[in-house]
Amino acid sequence: MASLKELKGRINSVKSTQKITKAKQMVAAAKLRRAQANAEAARPYAERLGAVMGSLAAKVGGSDSAPKLMAGTGSNQRHLLVVVNTDKGLCGGLNSNIVKEAKLQAKKLIAEGKDVQFFLVGKKGRAPIKREFESRIGKQFDTSAVKNLDYATAEEIADELIAMFDDGKFDVAHLVFPIFQSALVQNPTTQQLIPVPAPENAESTDAVVEYEPGEEEILEELAPRYVKTQIFGALLEREASEQGASMTAMDNATRNAGDLINKLTIQYNRSRQAAITTELIEIIAGAEAL
Repeated sequence: MASLKELKGRINSVKSTQKITKAKQMVAAAKLRRAQANAEAARPYAERLGAVMGSLAAKVGGSDSAPKLMAGTGSNQRHLLVVVNTDKGLCGGLNSNIVKEAKLQAKKLIAEGKDVQFFLVGKKGRAPIKREFESRIGKQFDTSAVKNLDYATAEEIADELIAMFDDGKFDVAHLVFPIFQSALVQNPTTQQLIPVPAPENAESTDAVVEYEPGEEEILEELAPRYVKTQIFGALLEREASEQGASMTAMDNATRNAGDLINKLTIQYNRSRQAAITTELIEIIAGAEAL
């Protein structure tokens, strides 16, 4: 049985840990409000742009005038998984769920005979993916030094991906990232990024669309912007998911620390009472011996 001194030290240690988890919970809660607002504000633009580009891809994706980002390479063999993880831990099972989704997609594509490579954004997903797919990790983009993720960060990632696509490094790119729903729910999802996917239920139309200044010029501008917007949205969703998962995890840790403190306090009081009772018995026994 632990001594009273050891129990007292453990209680003080757990109390110190509880103060840290409580502080991190409050910080995450404060950051969550802003991150959630940013993610929700970006969704309508990203969804609308995705719908417009999907419609254009269904209409002109196979034409000679369509840009490469929309028409693709004509092949479906080489796939790139752009996995968006966090840079910090202490956010529950968020990163493990994202990695699980990425591995599931990779195994599915490999089973179909496809060549799969990874493009990793964020630090926390690197180790678990590297253990199983070390030879398939291509490039890594570090966002740990970026204090506030903005559109410029998404542009850097998108420019690198577009350059790889232009160099023929892959045929299809998929974006794996979490979608924030609440502090308790963050759903990992996979969506095709390059080339621009056409909607499955696209309906043919005979409407005449006139482009000004020209079809090629507009699509050449919109296609890269679509890629950048989707990546920016994924980064905003990641930030909101990270803060929500961190707040929930730290809340659970704080509660567990409180339960452990109560158990240790009961054990300490019982040990202390036993020690006092033993001392009283020894005093009484000594007095009777005299």
